[in-house]
Amino acid sequence: MQALRIAVFLFFATLCNAAAAQPLYGIAMHGDPALPADFKHFPYVNPDVKKGGRINYGVVGTFDNLNPFILKSMRTTARGMWDPEYGNLSYEPLMVRSRDEPFTLYGLLAQTVEWDESRSYIQFNLNPDAKWSDGKPVTPDDVIFTFQLLREKGRIPFSSWLETIASMEKVGEHSVLIRFNEKANRETPLIIASSLPILPKHAIDADGFDRTTLSIPIGSGPYRVKSIDPGLRIVFERDPNYWGRQLPTKIGFDNYDEVAVNYFLQDTALFESFKKGDVDIYPDGSPGHWRQAYNFPAVDSGAVVKETFSPKTPSGMLGFVFNTRRPIFADKKVREGLTLAFDFEWLNRSLFSSAYTRTQSYWQNSDLSSFGVPADARELATLGPIKDRIDPDVLDGSYKLPVSNGSGRDRSILRKTVKLLKEGGYTIQGEKMVDKAGRQLSFEILTQNPEQERLALPYRRSLALLGVAVTIRTVDDSQYQLRTINYDYDMVIKSYPSSLSPGIEQVGRWGSVAAKTPGSNNFAGVADPDVDTLIDHFLTAHSSEDFRDAVRSFDRFLISGYYVVPLYHIAQQWVARRSHIGHPYTLPLYGYYLPTWWDASAQK
Repeated sequence: MQALRIAVFLFFATLCNAAAAQPLYGIAMHGDPALPADFKHFPYVNPDVKKGGRINYGVVGTFDNLNPFILKSMRTTARGMWDPEYGNLSYEPLMVRSRDEPFTLYGLLAQTVEWDESRSYIQFNLNPDAKWSDGKPVTPDDVIFTFQLLREKGRIPFSSWLETIASMEKVGEHSVLIRFNEKANRETPLIIASSLPILPKHAIDADGFDRTTLSIPIGSGPYRVKSIDPGLRIVFERDPNYWGRQLPTKIGFDNYDEVAVNYFLQDTALFESFKKGDVDIYPDGSPGHWRQAYNFPAVDSGAVVKETFSPKTPSGMLGFVFNTRRPIFADKKVREGLTLAFDFEWLNRSLFSSAYTRTQSYWQNSDLSSFGVPADARELATLGPIKDRIDPDVLDGSYKLPVSNGSGRDRSILRKTVKLLKEGGYTIQGEKMVDKAGRQLSFEILTQNPEQERLALPYRRSLALLGVAVTIRTVDDSQYQLRTINYDYDMVIKSYPSSLSPGIEQVGRWGSVAAKTPGSNNFAGVADPDVDTLIDHFLTAHSSEDFRDAVRSFDRFLISGYYVVPLYHIAQQWVARRSHIGHPYTLPLYGYYLPTWWDASAQK
């Protein structure tokens, strides 16, 4: 009976708090929004740009589905439907994330929001002007329907995010009150607001939602699907009746009359199409390619422009990922030894003309990185007994990956590798690295394209010197996606992008639950309660200082775990574009942002 009284009290207390809260035009993970309530547009757009023309994007892959929210869509969904890189063309979230702040949201479908200090609830007050492409209004019922549907039938991470919701309630004509359960954290309301689409209840078949479809969807976004050529091309056209075109968060965006996304089986074919003018933008991540591949007539004539952008973001991590679900990689000493065997200096000099910097931290080049920073008393206190699982050199800030002589066979480093592998149960017998049962240490590196294979080959050569047998298997995109969804690999090359506000995405990358869930981003298979605890530390941090220390601690643990053989990064973004494609002069914190670019030929 006492428990019932407490529950009733908390219920009405939440209602009173919700009623007393003041509507907010924007919310931030830490601190307050940088822009004032009456801001006219984001600072990184051109508010005076004339809309028109067309953009032709190119991607590697294929598609046979227009529903990006189900598990079956992970391999074959058309880009653009729900796609922050190109802009959410068809579907929209409740709020929009600023690209010029670590993690701040401003209104879109939700005109304002309300929440309490503990973030135990959030109320979204919908914009009364918000409409679907068929003219029907966006309602609180649509929000509730969407979240219930994605929780039941949506793929990860949509479904897992929604498991944090305790209840949803319609408030008045335009509002939805969402209360959170014990699975939620301080970031949860911002994730719900910015990372989930809102779907039209009247136009969705809930029973068949988890099946692939090529039916043209109804959305609230600035574009409608004009045509589809399955596997090859999808074309979007501007919705002339788009409801949100005058919002401050949409001024300077959605500048093309048509957006086409073209699909290619290989990146080489995509680049050839760019050279011919069939694709307008080519982001380039290869120093050698960036330096050597642009000697065609369109560059000489000025029809193609090469540009370099310098964002103010952490390095992220690119590397060979150990699948620790495999018994051969269960021992940390084995992973550490195999990590040391990778000769970065040879690779960087021989393949990339020394263009890259070795990555030593998941948040390198930012205040969140632990690299070169000793843990102070405050951080050590937060770590508690977990500090005993972090390598001493990582803890005191002296950790650094070994620098080889660049020969591809640095004996001093290879001797350290042999020592570590011996500690992990392996010795050299008859020119083979074997365990106590005489089985050779062997594994397969799954690669997606020739560029990844090129990285794997010198690694295999170095390991062969130690008697480790490595095979490299390059498969097509669909097979690669299927195998990675089911964790059917020993080692893969993966990128872990980093932001200045890491949050719930880290649960999907490193959390124990994600390790056992098909289709998650926990490629390494990490299932460790201490990792879960460290993630929770920064998800529940109130101050910027606590948040920084918590991320540094997490960074230290990942480094000490040797889950990834770190590769490299470069502090710049390289993009080649057709000269008729323009962009704003102001670069946001996170770098160039394609949804703010435009067709300059439409300006004439």
